[in-house]
Amino acid sequence: MTKTAFLLVLSIIMVSCQRQTAPARTDGRIEWWLTNPDRTALFVQQPEPLRFGNGAENGPVIEIGETAFQAIDGFGYTLTGGSAMLIHRMEAGPRAALLRELFATDGRSIGVSYLRLSIGASDLDDRVFSYDDLPPGQTDPQLMRFSLDPDRQHLIPVLKEILAISPALKLLGSPWSPPTWMKTNGNSKGGSLKPEFYDAYARYFVKYVQGMKAEGIRIDAITIQNEPLHPGNNPSLLMLPEEQATFIKNHLGPAFRQAGIDTKILLYDHNADRPDYPITILNDPEARKYVDGSAFHLYAGPIEALSKVHDAYPDKNLYFTEQWIGAPGDLRGDLGWHVRTLIVGAMRNWARTVLQWNLAADPRQQPHTEGGCDRCLGALTIDGNTVTRNPAYYIVAVASKFVRPGSVRITSSVVEKLPNVAFRTPDHRRVLIVLNDEAAARTFVIRHGGRHATASLPPGAVGTYIW
Repeated sequence: MTKTAFLLVLSIIMVSCQRQTAPARTDGRIEWWLTNPDRTALFVQQPEPLRFGNGAENGPVIEIGETAFQAIDGFGYTLTGGSAMLIHRMEAGPRAALLRELFATDGRSIGVSYLRLSIGASDLDDRVFSYDDLPPGQTDPQLMRFSLDPDRQHLIPVLKEILAISPALKLLGSPWSPPTWMKTNGNSKGGSLKPEFYDAYARYFVKYVQGMKAEGIRIDAITIQNEPLHPGNNPSLLMLPEEQATFIKNHLGPAFRQAGIDTKILLYDHNADRPDYPITILNDPEARKYVDGSAFHLYAGPIEALSKVHDAYPDKNLYFTEQWIGAPGDLRGDLGWHVRTLIVGAMRNWARTVLQWNLAADPRQQPHTEGGCDRCLGALTIDGNTVTRNPAYYIVAVASKFVRPGSVRITSSVVEKLPNVAFRTPDHRRVLIVLNDEAAARTFVIRHGGRHATASLPPGAVGTYIW
């Protein structure tokens, strides 16, 4: 390399380092985006920024500190098979524009950074399937007939288009059911995993992760079973904590280690009313050594239960992986509940992700399996090339665009009727998300680093503040 080329490379590295360590803005401006439940502003940047100053403080104070808590992996949705089918059937131009809007970070894009996938069918596929379906009475313990072909029709092509836009997007895989020949009842609905097929099912996960990798799709994490205490869905499986512990320590963990797979293993993936489920498994040191953390939904129990698991095992991570909105949706009620309880609540209780269920459905809330959810409102309603943005779209957007992966949650004051959460981003900016949880407009003060600014929000509105 010539001296000139060396100096050029060195200057590029220095500029890159400067960008990565850029200090917080010092001009006193606070950009902010407003999401108003009356739909007059749907996650729209406001033309007049706020400014830090030294005048009188008017209203309650949200003080932003610098103590760091958990790192953030991202915000997003479940890309169900049905969601992928509806997106894939769009014409190429509208599909490309929609995916850029969802997964890019520039302009009006909302920067979705995390997706959950179903391993096999979820109840929001157009049919039930696994990757090793056989006629009744047959088994395949060596998985000779394993195939990802069901995902090659819609899901994998859509994922490849998404990853071309956002290569760092993280993916979580969750099964709703093993192949029926592995189950005690031989049915896609309910039943338990037969102990004689624990090894085969562990290798089923290995083949899934390896098969997706061969397609250029890296699976960052898996949960062992979606809603293991809800065997009434279609598909579904009952898996008690003792069974999950045995499966992890004697089968899945060793299988991943032997195959050199670094995909994270997450426990539970069900409601916050049973923090004892993940704690029971984490109490087993042989299972615990293979586990990255626990995943939660919130159809029962308080969001604060996540902190019970964190307090018991602070070295293990927490993930919030699913919450639905029932059709037809109500932005005024849905925005407030989900921001208060999940964007603020799950983050303040150590979650690294907040994921909504699910990305897309058609105007009749289809597709779904027989017996699957027929009221699950997607973040998007897709009717051909026509896209309608529903409450979950905006709930995720208020955080996903600016709280980028690698951000950390930092301290912020708890203020009555102003639920809030704050972050420091990888480029050293601060992001504050605030909900006005009252029926009247509210004025408050943002204080950080000895400076303060006055902000106001309409009733029920969410402000995303960046400086």
